[in-house]
Parts: sequence; structure tokens; C-alpha cells
Amino acid sequence: MPFSTTILRLTTGSTETVTDLTRHCEDFLAESAQGRDGLLNLFVPHATAGLAVLETGSGSDDDLLTALHRLLPADDRWQHRHGSPGHGRDHVLPALVPPHATLPVVAGHLVLGTWQSVCLVDTNKDNPERQVRLSFLG
Repeated sequence: MPFSTTILRLTTGSTETVTDLTRHCEDFLAESAQGRDGLLNLFVPHATAGLAVLETGSGSDDDLLTALHRLLPADDRWQHRHGSPGHGRDHVLPALVPPHATLPVVAGHLVLGTWQSVCLVDTNKDNPERQVRLSFLG
């Protein structure tokens, strides 16, 4: 099968999060890539979340959230004003942390650098239910 797709359904909770998806990606590729080369595409169909490739577990994920707070403060400056205070910034997030990523797959395995992980970045405290579409093109 040259193409396969699935949807991850995640609960991110009521706090800002960086959720590591790398294991989910590897599990999907084990079934769909079957040792082949190709591309893994990830897409978040939400207006307030994005995907990042970064180191996790060493503080970089928290550093990313801190940097986003500095760039996109959760206050009343935003014209988009429904939801919790500062929610308008969540709608600007995908312009900085895109809702898509395309990554190489070699011999059925995701090719990442030593410390890289694929992560969902979710600053929207109002919507804890998220989806991420994974698609393999061999």
C-alpha cells in the first residue's frame, strides 16, 4: 500500500502542553511503512495548535512555552476575544508553530536527529480534545 493514514485522538488537558508524538509516529510507521522509504506527513486540523520538531525532556519544551508566552502574551490585546482571557493568541500560534510537518522515513523508520522529537504544541486551555492526522506516502 503506497499510502495510508490514521487519526490520533489526544486529550491535552486544561494547561498549555508540548506532547511528544514520536512513539505514536513510530507505531504508525511500523504498520503502514512496512520497511519502505517515504514521507510521514502530520497535520493538526485545529486553528489553535501546531507541530514542532524539538528536543524534549531537557527543558526545551518548557522553554518553547515560555518563548511563546513572551511572543504571544495571554492578555486582552487580541481582537479575537471569545473563550478564556488571551485566547486570541492561541489563534495566532499556528503562524509561528505550523499545523503540519513532513518528515523522512527510511526503511520504515522516522529519520530524526539524536535529540529530536515530533511534538504537538497546544496553548489552548479551552479545547482539551485534539486530533493529529498521520499519513505515510511510500
